[in-house]
Amino acid sequence: MQAINLRSFKQKVRFHKKGLRAFLTRLEKNPPPKLDDLTINVDRAVWLETDCLSCANCCKTMSPTYTPADIKRISTHLGMTAKTFKEKWLYYDKKDKDWMNKQQPCQFLDLTTNMCNIYAVRPADCAGFPHLAKRKMVNYMHVHKQNIAYCPATYKMVEKMKLLVTTGKHLQ
Repeated sequence: MQAINLRSFKQKVRFHKKGLRAFLTRLEKNPPPKLDDLTINVDRAVWLETDCLSCANCCKTMSPTYTPADIKRISTHLGMTAKTFKEKWLYYDKKDKDWMNKQQPCQFLDLTTNMCNIYAVRPADCAGFPHLAKRKMVNYMHVHKQNIAYCPATYKMVEKMKLLVTTGKHLQ
């Protein structure tokens, strides 16, 4: 497993993002047979190469959505009321109807270690991120299209999928 160089990652994204998003759109419109099985296999390979603690770009540049259960669990863990927790750390996005972090990077990210200070009780959105093989792939393309710009694991997953699908190796 190799440490992630965010500067290099961002350069790759700038150069390849449009093509990878176009590939995902084509995949969404015309999914190959056993796409979900392929996704699971690619997911395994990606995590053998990806060290999230050397990156934490998601925590530095994105905000999870907080469910009512997340807010209750985390506020209890921190010894405060849900109301106080929301007032201190979150804002309500009226358009999407989501509770989000007021600041970036995430207030719970330790910037020296890239570790989450509330890992055991973190939001469900964080626990599932980057959602590579969590759901039926074809129904989750919009998330992958967004996340390739923020998450090296998602970027690698799409890169590997593109190689396998375009070469036909996924059929073997």
